[in-house]
Amino acid sequence: MITESTILDNTDGLLSGASPSGGPIQSAITYEKIPTHIYADAKDASRAVAQEIADLIRQKQSEGKPCVLGLATGSSPKTVYAELIRMHREEGLSFRNVVSFNLDEYYPMEPDSLQSYWRFMREQLFDHVDIPQGNYHVPDGTVRTDKVAEFSKQYEATIEAAGGLDFQLLGIGGNGHIGFNEPGSLINSHTRLMMLDNSTRAAASVDFGGLAKTPRKAITMGVASILSARRVVLLAWGERKAPVIRGAVEGLVTELNPASYLQTHPNSLFVIDEAAASELTRMKTPWLVDSVVWDNKMKKKAVTHLSLTLGKPVLKLTDRDYNDNGMSDLLAQYGQAYDINIDVFNQLQHTITGWPGGKPNADDTNRPERALPAHKRCLIFSPHPDDDIISMGGTFQRLRDQGHEVHVGYQTSGNIAVADDEALRFADYVVDFNAKFGINSPEATRIFHDAAASLREKKDSEVDTPEVRYVKGLIRMGEAKSTCRFVGIPVENAHFMNMPFYETGTVAKKPISEEDVKITMDLIEKIKPHQIYAAGDLADPHGTHKVCLDAVMEAVRRLKHKNFMKDCWVWLYRGAWAEWDIHEIEMAVPMSPDQVMKKRLGIFKHQSQKDGVVYQGTDSREFWQRAEERNSATAGLYNRLGLAEYEAMEAFVRWRF
Repeated sequence: MITESTILDNTDGLLSGASPSGGPIQSAITYEKIPTHIYADAKDASRAVAQEIADLIRQKQSEGKPCVLGLATGSSPKTVYAELIRMHREEGLSFRNVVSFNLDEYYPMEPDSLQSYWRFMREQLFDHVDIPQGNYHVPDGTVRTDKVAEFSKQYEATIEAAGGLDFQLLGIGGNGHIGFNEPGSLINSHTRLMMLDNSTRAAASVDFGGLAKTPRKAITMGVASILSARRVVLLAWGERKAPVIRGAVEGLVTELNPASYLQTHPNSLFVIDEAAASELTRMKTPWLVDSVVWDNKMKKKAVTHLSLTLGKPVLKLTDRDYNDNGMSDLLAQYGQAYDINIDVFNQLQHTITGWPGGKPNADDTNRPERALPAHKRCLIFSPHPDDDIISMGGTFQRLRDQGHEVHVGYQTSGNIAVADDEALRFADYVVDFNAKFGINSPEATRIFHDAAASLREKKDSEVDTPEVRYVKGLIRMGEAKSTCRFVGIPVENAHFMNMPFYETGTVAKKPISEEDVKITMDLIEKIKPHQIYAAGDLADPHGTHKVCLDAVMEAVRRLKHKNFMKDCWVWLYRGAWAEWDIHEIEMAVPMSPDQVMKKRLGIFKHQSQKDGVVYQGTDSREFWQRAEERNSATAGLYNRLGLAEYEAMEAFVRWRF
């Protein structure tokens, strides 16, 4: 179904309009069955949603009526709540007339638990605005099992008594759930106790310290309860949500994707960022819905997509293939398929190099990297102590073997990703070692004794003590040093940055700070690199990679006027959680079977991240398996496009600052 998109002309960046900057991206027509506004990033989108909520609150105030909000939890609405708090503090937005009802709560769950949605809402919103205490409601995770049904009916009755929901804010799960209405939920379902899907529990396990500690049930508003709201806005950020967003927005209404039920709502809206929109037709294949500017980037994207869709190598595509698949304008601009095919094929071929640091004494006109200086200083930023080897281990090794000076900046300690029993084993070892060999260090003994005692007595709802976090950090540091020795770089070239934003003891991190940026700048200035490698893999479920990349980019922007930065190129890698699309890749480093095996052995140095890693996400594969399969898939794509077949490839995109 093709529908006309809303033409937006508002200059305030609100949901009802577009602005020159910060407004939603639009096209003439879409395949979307739900109004969908796409923003460049989550911040702009969140500001727009917060503004709509604020306008509604003020409207209801002027009418002397309560404003009844349905609220969501999770990472998606956090920025919305932060903007509402800012508006309260700086613009006088009052919440005195607001009555709120949250979608769901884990079951069983004490309200003061770290993972409680009651606690989440107080910390993210309620404690910072003037909403009366009796005006906000969250499902009770402590109600007796035999009383849940009664509680659920009463919860809905309370919503009805308040006048029904004026506005419902939603997130979306990776399987399409809204609230905790998992696939299979019926459109007429009401508030109830729900058994959580395994994929939902796996995604939530980052908050609970592992899948085994994650609740199996939750109390949730039903689909019918959500659809009863007079206005529904769904938020989604990041690449991980892209496939399910496409299904909900462009697919059939089905219980297999509960978010698709919003197609039946007369006043619903999806507000998403570009990453979450990447699978929508107007983003993935924009030439099918509107006129496009056929620049080189769009040409490469369209031709590679056509080649892979038809299962034909690039050089075998014909004029008819182009015409039959909505690409006649491309032929009109660039001539016959033969010429376009050769151009794109050559571009793909020129991305492949076994010399990621440049090839000395060679013509580098069509190579991704410069030949000179022959021996470069390379700085690899690794968000966690294993991302370097997981995402670009082959390139890491290649840079070292080819004589470049390689440094690694380990941006965070990675301490929360170490299981308690692993830390306890390590602490016990240190204490026993010191006792055996008569090593008398009262302070060290105290730290490790305290850490061991804390780990034995720790409750699931408790945050690790500083001593425990220190022990866990030491484990990750030792593994990183082991990897460096394995690759062959001096341990002194491993720089442990311990960026402050990460050190909260919980999955939720602090916003990026000036100190985080300064630490990054200091390391760049110290190394004066010719190459910087940074993680562009923003699909990680804990969001650490995004903050780490923001810090690198801000540091580079502030330093770009320095003389040494004129010779610095920044390459972005992926691999741990996702991979670059084929048309985006600007450097592809092939690996032989032996090199793949060596990379695997390097990943194995991170023993704390093997065999049931704490924050595995929804992907059950170990990290070495993910890396190998993604690297193999990248090589396979090149082969399907008609290029040489390699065992595996690591892919990079250059960021031009």
